[in-house]
Amino acid sequence: MIRLLFFVALVLALGFGFAWLADRPGDLFIVWQDRRIEMSLMTAVTVVASLIAAIMISWWLIRAIILSPRTVSRYFRANKRDRGYQALSTGLLAAGAGDAAMARKMNKRTKGLLKADQEPLIHLLDVQAALIEGRHEEARKLFEAMAEDPETKLLGLRGLYLEAKRQGADEAAQHYAETAAEQAPQLPWAGSAALAYRTREGKWDEALRLLERQRHAGTVEASDADRTKAVLLTARGRENVDSDPASARDDALTALKLAPAFPPAAVVATKALLRQDNLRKAAKILEAAWKADPHPEIAEAYVRARMGDTSADRLKRAERLEKLRPMNPLSFEVVARAALEDHRFDLARDKAQAAARLQPSEGVYLLLADIEEAETGDQGRVRHWLSQAVRAPRDPAWTADGYVSESWEPVSPVTGKLDAFEWKVPVEQLAGPSLENEPQGQTFERAMASLPPVRGPGEFASVPTAVAMSSVKPAAAEPKAEAPVVMAKADEAAAIKPSPVIEPDAEPDSQPQTTPLVAANGSDGKEDEPDQRDEDNAVKTALPAADASPAPAPADAAAETDAPVAPTDPEEDARAKEAAFLTHRPDDPGIDVNAEPEKSGRFRLF
Repeated sequence: MIRLLFFVALVLALGFGFAWLADRPGDLFIVWQDRRIEMSLMTAVTVVASLIAAIMISWWLIRAIILSPRTVSRYFRANKRDRGYQALSTGLLAAGAGDAAMARKMNKRTKGLLKADQEPLIHLLDVQAALIEGRHEEARKLFEAMAEDPETKLLGLRGLYLEAKRQGADEAAQHYAETAAEQAPQLPWAGSAALAYRTREGKWDEALRLLERQRHAGTVEASDADRTKAVLLTARGRENVDSDPASARDDALTALKLAPAFPPAAVVATKALLRQDNLRKAAKILEAAWKADPHPEIAEAYVRARMGDTSADRLKRAERLEKLRPMNPLSFEVVARAALEDHRFDLARDKAQAAARLQPSEGVYLLLADIEEAETGDQGRVRHWLSQAVRAPRDPAWTADGYVSESWEPVSPVTGKLDAFEWKVPVEQLAGPSLENEPQGQTFERAMASLPPVRGPGEFASVPTAVAMSSVKPAAAEPKAEAPVVMAKADEAAAIKPSPVIEPDAEPDSQPQTTPLVAANGSDGKEDEPDQRDEDNAVKTALPAADASPAPAPADAAAETDAPVAPTDPEEDARAKEAAFLTHRPDDPGIDVNAEPEKSGRFRLF
């Protein structure tokens, strides 16, 4: 375009000049060697211009003839280079598409048209073709050769890093990444890999220096750099909180300035300040962190900040947190736990129920179960809250890559990623859509409506006796054996009262008198074998005899019933009941009467 404008301007200037001379005619006389040459001014100017043009054209022709061999060779060389770059471009596209045959063909053509020392992309195409065909050893040697060339060194280091990662050689991969990061901090892959390796080994100082170089190079954004720096400072401070509290305090406070809503930094700063006996500043830091983002670790550190406090003092601190963040489920839960430790069960129950109404979770229902067990001891109500906890959403926890940790960690133990832990509900097994799409408050109200009432001490029945009566089958009875059943229904307490148990190895003089029961059962009075006596005594103790007479009991038997029962040893009673439960009964269908009794400690399935 510039040349065109220059040509137009030159033509216009010549035209304007000739027009100006035409308007001002004149004659030109030249006397040279006694000769007089006379011509007009226009003719003289035209001759001069034509002479100049002829000289220029002649010079161009002579120069073109002289330079023609070089020009011809340059043309053919440019044509060859163009065809080589075309083959190189086609080969790289084929390698990217995974066409190994085309990539290998274009690679050979490119090497014939271009020189490898003049075009580094030929090495890249050669490596890509080797990787596609699975020749990894050859590719690694090519990457090593590229790493020796200053022009392709970074490309070779990246290739070696990827090959080392593929083979699982972490030490070699770390070496290549750190070498690339030292020479070119602006490389994202090298910086992130070197930072991950250094944080995995706990080299926090080197990681911080590398992060600063990446920040100056502009490879990471300012917000991401601040977050990463806060994590690194918190990790270094947590490591030095016992050995160097002052340094740990400075690191944690700097981390809090970079990330105000970062609970681990607040906890580390609190621990460092408490080791320096600076309770007031530690409390201010925890209160500010609690206002920014309530967290159970912050609440735990605040409530138990001072050693030697009573449970009432800890309750006051928990109530202080509730004032800072009112109507928060975590605030209610913190107060409930502190009130439970102080044995203020009414306050603990009210706060726990308020937390469950706002956000029902597994931890809140377990807290309600603890309160119920500590105050009433009613196992029915405790089991009710435990069943609600099983169905409730899980509590948040520190989670990274599917791994749940009890405390925050700077690096994931699964992948080694920095700042991977998040405070969230752990990932559970995938399930279908829930059919109970009801609000959280209604869920708790439904749980409260199904809560069983508190039972008094007299309302608990004798569970072992009831189980024994329900599990023992009565023998085949005649019509006259219905009287004891009617009597048991009329007087339930007398029917379920356990009778003294006869031990198999006891002496005859120490055994209780069971003559009426033996006579009612039709025994001939002979001494039975030990196992048979255990079987008979268990059946006779659990139920009245099937063929007993419906006649009223004698007066002395009634007096014996009204008399207080002598206390027995609980352990012996339990062993006797276990033996009666595990012993074969001859009245069971399908049971061999002559079979040996089962061994103690095993369960029998009916």
